[in-house]
Amino acid sequence: MDYESALWQEGNTLVAGLDEAGRGAWAGPVYAAAVILPNDQHVKQILHGVNDSKKLSAKQRERWKDCIQSVSIAWAVASASPQEVDEMGIVPATCTAMTRALDQLHYQPTYLLIDYIKLPNCELPQTSLPKGDAISLSIAAASILAKTARDEYMVAISEIYPQYGFARHKGYGTALHRSMLQTHGICPIHRMSFAPMKFMEH
Repeated sequence: MDYESALWQEGNTLVAGLDEAGRGAWAGPVYAAAVILPNDQHVKQILHGVNDSKKLSAKQRERWKDCIQSVSIAWAVASASPQEVDEMGIVPATCTAMTRALDQLHYQPTYLLIDYIKLPNCELPQTSLPKGDAISLSIAAASILAKTARDEYMVAISEIYPQYGFARHKGYGTALHRSMLQTHGICPIHRMSFAPMKFMEH
């Protein structure tokens, strides 16, 4: 919480951490979350073990999700659709998802800590932190909320398109996903601007 603590000391009372999930996936929306943690050292103890969502198991993420939501001052999750990813490109679509998450927060943050990205059309002061989900608790918390929400969506959509195995690979480019694509072709949640879909007949 070094970044958060420094900002709190400067008078930024509401620091929001932002992160995304699903940026590199072949299918499904890109998700983003925003989390405002309280200026309280106890939070550090309560959330001890929270880390970059990719370093945690699905069970651990699920457990932390409820904990993060209950200790946060505010949190929100939003997404940009596969069609928006295709129309805008992945980085602008990720920024759109992040902006939507910010718009849903009950409180307006005074400062943003963002994993890798800078929000171009945002008036709020912000810092882009490479590997932010490993060095900022707010960003790590956001990464968990974005990842769990996206996984829930991919499991649910798997009921509609059971032949693709979305519940297992969550839309990422695994060998299973590739072979399902070859067998069944593309479906409406595939990102047509990404390889290999853009080279397939549709």
